[in-house]
Amino acid sequence: MKSINLASVDLNLLVVFEALYEERSVTAAAQRLYLGQPATSAALGRLRLLFEDELFIRIGREMQPTSKALEIAPTLLAALHQIRQTLEGRQPFTPERSECSFMIASSDYTSFVVMPKFLAFCKEAAPNINIRLIGFEKDAVGELLEQGEVDLAIGVFPVPPQQTCHKTLFQERFVGIARKGHPALSSEPLTLETFAALPHALTTIRRDEIGFIDRILSAHNLKRRIAVTAPHMLLLPSLIASSDLIASVPYRIATHVKHFGTLQQFELPIETHPWTVTMLWSRLVDKDSANTWLRQTLRKVCADLDRDATNNSSQNFLT
Repeated sequence: MKSINLASVDLNLLVVFEALYEERSVTAAAQRLYLGQPATSAALGRLRLLFEDELFIRIGREMQPTSKALEIAPTLLAALHQIRQTLEGRQPFTPERSECSFMIASSDYTSFVVMPKFLAFCKEAAPNINIRLIGFEKDAVGELLEQGEVDLAIGVFPVPPQQTCHKTLFQERFVGIARKGHPALSSEPLTLETFAALPHALTTIRRDEIGFIDRILSAHNLKRRIAVTAPHMLLLPSLIASSDLIASVPYRIATHVKHFGTLQQFELPIETHPWTVTMLWSRLVDKDSANTWLRQTLRKVCADLDRDATNNSSQNFLT
């Protein structure tokens, strides 16, 4: 089969073919393409040379397609349609009709805090989308986003990877949790020295034994005993409820688990600064309509979470 060098072919001729095929008139095709009739006739001549066929023959008042033109028309017209769709860009994302799946990298903490409200929102606004949550290591999150393995990542990223975009979702702070009736919390306010001396549980996905609290204690020449480390924060409540362990956890976790009736929340005897939960996405999908909807929805949901947390904090202070 003869191979055609596309570089030597004026692809605008295919647009002329389309107009002639649909209008069945050189004059009408010329008007449609904003060309002069002589230029359109010349283009038809070049088409005939390219396909080695008359393609269109005047019969009565119309230019009727030959069998060759009828043969190639479906493929050529479909190709032009696909090119136009590509150039016009992806169709806008329609959440109420979409059945797409989003892959989100998220820890158990951020999933626990964000996803219930997010899914409740989607039940009404985007009932057929699917959410896939995966755990991740922070050092690999940039690669996951760039390779398209995840659409979005949620977590704490003080230094976001290069080639990613980021946006703050909400602020968080540490508080303590212990079992109800813990002897260290029964009477006097918890001192810094007593706090450091108690056995602690720590959530770490890096498999180390150093957390944010340890850096603060070190500034006071104190060191705590990390009795238990675990990669999953939601394991801590059940461990603490049946022991004298204590843990420093995000406020939103403590607020939820204290309602179980076996745990109590307490303020830490050290000053800790709030920290930021952020979402990351690749610059490659920054203009993608589906990804944009996902980001906007998460920001709305997290704005509601921030209001709820502020109200709860105020009520706890008043009581």
